[in-house]
Amino acid sequence: MARIGLFFGTDTGKTRKVAKMIKKLFDDDTMDKPVNVNRCSVEEVMAYDYLIFGTPTLGEGELPGLSAECENESWEEFLPQLEDQDFSGKTVAIFGLGDQVGYPQEYVDAMKEIYDVVTEQGAKVVGAWPTEGYEFEHSEAVVDNQFIGLALDLDNQANLTEERLNRWLKSIAADFDLNL
Repeated sequence: MARIGLFFGTDTGKTRKVAKMIKKLFDDDTMDKPVNVNRCSVEEVMAYDYLIFGTPTLGEGELPGLSAECENESWEEFLPQLEDQDFSGKTVAIFGLGDQVGYPQEYVDAMKEIYDVVTEQGAKVVGAWPTEGYEFEHSEAVVDNQFIGLALDLDNQANLTEERLNRWLKSIAADFDLNL
């Protein structure tokens, strides 16, 4: 089994696309293939000490899932299953997708829901990201003047995605025991 698990939720496929971009940078010994949370078990997630979680923010700051009118279950249904798991000793990095122009009041809010669950269960969360270069009014995912993970806007700043992703992965490399 690889050392890093990469799990995502999605609605339109954009978060899966970013997860695949991340995986392309790593061999199979380092990172397993990305897995949609609607196709995995809690045991599969908990088997890793290093985890990367990805989510879009839908509607008014919601996780993807059935109540957000997604076609399939996603983080909304899966995340409660992690609430009684012990994340002590696990390192987690989170990336989130959002539309800062269309939804400036809740930009990448869904990242915070994942963050809250894993930190309450003892995880070390790494990969805080600066808010500079973004145009939004409010985000629940901003803690201590930084995003709690990588914020991406494929709708309005798609041209910055690859560069931001590479910088973010380099910033978490030491925490994930990686050589980048």
